[in-house]
Amino acid sequence: MQVIIISTLVIAALGLACGVILAIGARFFQVQEDPRIGEVTELLPGANCGACGFAGCAAYAAALVKDGTAPTRCPSCTSESAARIAALLGATPAPAAVRQAAIVLCGGRNENARKRFAYNGIADCAAAAATAGGDKACTYGCLGYGSCVRVCPSNAITVEDGLAHIHPERCIACRRCVAACPRGIIHMVPVNRHIHVLCSSKDPGAAVRKVCSVGCIGCRICTKLSDGAIEMDGALAVVNYAKPLDNDIVVAKCPGKCIVKV
Repeated sequence: MQVIIISTLVIAALGLACGVILAIGARFFQVQEDPRIGEVTELLPGANCGACGFAGCAAYAAALVKDGTAPTRCPSCTSESAARIAALLGATPAPAAVRQAAIVLCGGRNENARKRFAYNGIADCAAAAATAGGDKACTYGCLGYGSCVRVCPSNAITVEDGLAHIHPERCIACRRCVAACPRGIIHMVPVNRHIHVLCSSKDPGAAVRKVCSVGCIGCRICTKLSDGAIEMDGALAVVNYAKPLDNDIVVAKCPGKCIVKV
């Protein structure tokens, strides 16, 4: 019995001694963190999307405070939060940039885009694209299996009738959907631009008509009515978002009905 008591006391004494040593070590060797890091983290969106190039909002906040990283790298940060961060860091606020949101440049729903075969594989766009190029007859169009939906941290994407749709008011511009799309048809556009060409096919007009009733046929009518805001990329009309385009007539005159205002 005496041996047990002595053993218990020795172990307790060792534990107490180790605790005291650790407490002293923590007191003298602790690393002080700049309190501004926590304050900046609170001002960031908290999505941890990685669009800024860092692992998350906390890592970006640390880089802002310690390394003087540009405060404009977060595409989801509001102009108000950016101004408060700049004030906190004693920096000059950057000019407010126009917010961007992702958009799917395709209008091929199940009702107007022909399919070549019935796909019964994994509900994943990359898997579908790897299966004979995808079930849609248009090899440029949205496959509609929701790979972009699954990577979106803000639930900004839905699939409606076989076509992915991005709700710009929810989009935080993290660009994850851009990377997830095997077709490469999701693009970032300024939210103050409302007219878009919802087609990505570069095939000749006759070939487009055979596979989709709302595709661009390369007629060039829009380029003549848009004052240079719509350009041709081969047989495909493309909006130059650097130029203003508020002329609704391009929407009305498009024979393919692929130019829309949203």
